[in-house]
Amino acid sequence: MNRPVKIIVVGGNAAGPAAAAKAKRYNPNSEVLLFEASEFISTGTCEIPYVLSGDIEDFRKIVFFSPSSFQEEKGVKVFVNHFVQEIDTKKKIIIVKDLLENKVIEHEYDRLILATGSKAKSLPGFDAQLKNVFTLKNINDLNHIDEYIKENSATRAIIIGSGFIGIESAEAFRKRNIIVKIFEKAKRPLPFAGTEFSEEILKILNKNSIDFIGGVDEVEPIITSDKLIGVKCEDKFFESDLILLSVGFEPDTFLAHSAKLEVGKSGAIKVDQYLKTSDRLIYAAGDNVEVINSVTGKPDYVPLATHAYDLGHIAGENAAGGNVKYDPFVKNISVKIFDKFFVQVGLTMEEAKRNNIGYKESFAKARNLVAVMPDSEYVYGKVIADKDSNRILGASFLGSREVSGYADLLSALIKMRAPAAILAKINYNYTPPLSPFINLLKIIGKNFNK
Repeated sequence: MNRPVKIIVVGGNAAGPAAAAKAKRYNPNSEVLLFEASEFISTGTCEIPYVLSGDIEDFRKIVFFSPSSFQEEKGVKVFVNHFVQEIDTKKKIIIVKDLLENKVIEHEYDRLILATGSKAKSLPGFDAQLKNVFTLKNINDLNHIDEYIKENSATRAIIIGSGFIGIESAEAFRKRNIIVKIFEKAKRPLPFAGTEFSEEILKILNKNSIDFIGGVDEVEPIITSDKLIGVKCEDKFFESDLILLSVGFEPDTFLAHSAKLEVGKSGAIKVDQYLKTSDRLIYAAGDNVEVINSVTGKPDYVPLATHAYDLGHIAGENAAGGNVKYDPFVKNISVKIFDKFFVQVGLTMEEAKRNNIGYKESFAKARNLVAVMPDSEYVYGKVIADKDSNRILGASFLGSREVSGYADLLSALIKMRAPAAILAKINYNYTPPLSPFINLLKIIGKNFNK
């Protein structure tokens, strides 16, 4: 039987609740406390744009536990509106500010799990204190945007950045009859996707009345009083009711620096495969850590909710006395772009280049159903493989819902270090309403046999 320990978890999103619940389940004799600076725990993050759009009618539907229900069901004491300010590793205490009572308290720990996640990047000049400048990272961000739109009858939005959040938010705004302009440093949207895909994505955006302005080196905010009225770009003024910054995320490692923990090149916390940090009593999990990339074998920063959830379970078990390793990750990400979906799995070409991996590629487009079927349309795919060994490094797809299955299959093949030519030898199923007679993956695989 595991000896009683006091385990403190900092952070209440995907990794934190998973870690806390697993720690208590693995070691019922332990005392587990969870601290969260906001008023919500256990919230959906990927679902937020779909609450903004109205597809999900109430934000409460993506708050999966209240503090009281989590405590009752999982046996974990939950403290919301409690901001952990500092870690004293010598005394083994955390220093916490109760934001409602405005008082500072201390808690001792035997084991500590940092699940502080990531934070939205900012842009110089776009002060978050301005009434109509927003990011979209959490429930509070969502509610602030929603309230502002309703109270000010907003009809125009500028989005800076065309990554996943930028594109999802553009669709959400359009569903609310808001005119949208996207400004992007690259010439095409979703720049990491590759030219073949980004050009098609641009067509989708234009078809849905999104004004995309690419190749923008600098966007200058134009501010009146405490409100941003628009932006200036290449001597042109673009008026807007609200601005959404979508320029990426970075690990939230404030507490890690407080505890003098080692961080990696990405700025995220270094952990071993047991998720232990450079302090043997402190674990970390989620969007604040570096993980091993299954393709390169090197540390990588991959902030995804699914990874955070998995890592949280492992950190929780190990902090409670377990001895579990995490498996290196294959990145597998997707985004909805109006009536299409884009997925990317493994390495992109740029990532292969950065890791000095020589590669070859195969791109094809084919119908997702036979041409005579009413819902038949084109799906686009690219697979990259190691130039010498031919093993699959990564893949991208743009199409309808079938692309999710393609990505999952490729993820498994990448994990198995399979050669790209295997795609031509797989026995794909076929029935006219569901699948094509000749699968896109078979076409791509045959190109690697030439």
